[in-house]
Amino acid sequence: MSKAILLVNLGSPDSPSVPDVRRYLNEFLMDGRVIDVAWPLRRLIVGMILIKRPHESGEAYDKVWTKDGSPLVVTSRHVQQLLQARLTVPVDLAMRYQNPSIESAVKRLAANGATETLLIPMFPHFAMSSYETAVVRVKEVAAKFAPQLKLTVQAPYFDHPDYIRALVSSAADFLKRDYDHLLFSYHGIPERHLRKSDPTGCHCLVKDNCCESASPAHATCYRAQCFATTAAFVKLAGVPREKYSVSFQSRLGKDPWLKPYTDYELPRLANEGKKKMLVICPAFVADCLETIEEIGMRGCEEFMAGNGKEFTRIPCMNEHPAWIDALVRLAGDFLVA
Repeated sequence: MSKAILLVNLGSPDSPSVPDVRRYLNEFLMDGRVIDVAWPLRRLIVGMILIKRPHESGEAYDKVWTKDGSPLVVTSRHVQQLLQARLTVPVDLAMRYQNPSIESAVKRLAANGATETLLIPMFPHFAMSSYETAVVRVKEVAAKFAPQLKLTVQAPYFDHPDYIRALVSSAADFLKRDYDHLLFSYHGIPERHLRKSDPTGCHCLVKDNCCESASPAHATCYRAQCFATTAAFVKLAGVPREKYSVSFQSRLGKDPWLKPYTDYELPRLANEGKKKMLVICPAFVADCLETIEEIGMRGCEEFMAGNGKEFTRIPCMNEHPAWIDALVRLAGDFLVA
């Protein structure tokens, strides 16, 4: 049996141009696991968003674009290459939306003789709008174009020791600095997504401390998994309880999303006297628009507007050797099975 590895991340427009951004946003937002309403209503909502959003997002993408392309795609390719150099089986890369496409990656793996593939979603935490949609899409494409390909899916690794060690290692130099507060900013999701993913139907968000009570719901609870990542990180890194907190960024629309909101927390913390701020974004394994522009640029402005003095965004793990080591070990468990 011939084995292979497939890395899948979210995706990016092919360029910052308005047509490319519109094409990307349309594919992304029309995913029923992102905007989870009936198709006709989703089409109407997305159609309204696409009137102005591509221009606004295009300007934001233009600020972070590199000579080689999208930071997310460029970094993901580098990670693929570094992992390939460490493994003897093929390592391929795909994006849930746009390019390189899942279809092209699956076809390539099948053409190269792969009969068993480990899918590693580049999302440490379970969410229907990231981890789940990537897994479901790969399975759909494989069933259509490579039915002989057996898929093994890496479970969410939000508290996996290798992931936590890599996250702490990548942040270690920043944690040595003199700082007042470390903010863990996770990508937000609508509260209704938590409820939809709750297999018990009666745990998530039923009470304020639901994430502190053991439940089968935590296997698919994004919020509980974010808190678990934070707890494991601060324990390993030795961050005092009074020096960190958690928030959620990147909300869309008027429905309630996970709170507190990062863009509210940054000025609030500054006004409370947290003048030297560190921000880390553990839900992202590679820097992208949401980390570089939303946090590194706009977040910095929001913090400084609240009388903050020093703002530092801790980069994602990107190509950090500890992260590559972690991926090698995840792949190793599959390869020796």
